[in-house]
Amino acid sequence: MRIAVISDIHANCLALDVALNDLGAHSPDRVVCLGDAVQGGAQPAETVRRLRELGCSIVMGNADAWLLAEECSTEPTSQQQRDVRAWTLSQLSEDDLDFIRGFQRSVEIKVDDARRMLCFHGSPDSYDDVLLPETSEQEWNRLLGQVTREILAGGHAHTQQLRRIGEALFFNPGSIGVAYNYHLSSKQFHTDSWSEYAVLTCVQGRINLAFQRVAYDVDDLIGIVRASGRPHAQTMINDYLRQPTR
Repeated sequence: MRIAVISDIHANCLALDVALNDLGAHSPDRVVCLGDAVQGGAQPAETVRRLRELGCSIVMGNADAWLLAEECSTEPTSQQQRDVRAWTLSQLSEDDLDFIRGFQRSVEIKVDDARRMLCFHGSPDSYDDVLLPETSEQEWNRLLGQVTREILAGGHAHTQQLRRIGEALFFNPGSIGVAYNYHLSSKQFHTDSWSEYAVLTCVQGRINLAFQRVAYDVDDLIGIVRASGRPHAQTMINDYLRQPTR
């Protein structure tokens, strides 16, 4: 069994297409998306179309839930975020929204006769929980210690990582559309110009996990954002997409 795990596309279909083209070489038996697929970026309708074509299982993320019903998220929001949400909704048909409503709270996958993988966004109990490499052992155990699955896959943190939780293996595949280094200061912050995902392989009882990064042209993405009609497009370009000069 070979499973490709993607997450946090945030309506960056350019990055999604780059990742899908790359993961095709791995010939996965199954693809699963860990949520936050459609809200935030400049290509919401294109992203929904691509996910429909892919036919993969999709977890509900906090941004997906907030897109569908603003009161669902406990996170504070700015006027800019509300403007982008309203524009995103204007780009999607009712069928598109029904598709998003069909995202699942979690997805369980049988990887072999002995092991199961539980897929979620933040944690099994909440898509708002954040798990980072620096998160304390106590917090990791509080959020995941009682889960009985052998393999755990979570998104939300936009950070490729691997950790053992008791007898279980946890990993985050990183972000397809908004990869970044969360250690950067606000003045240094920018998104990375690559798409991240992971491939889990189980053959004859052996588990292999491979993290992938595939570059895309950030200038192409800037052109898409400018032409999209997305509110605050230039702010997005200046604050997130402009790469630092070296």
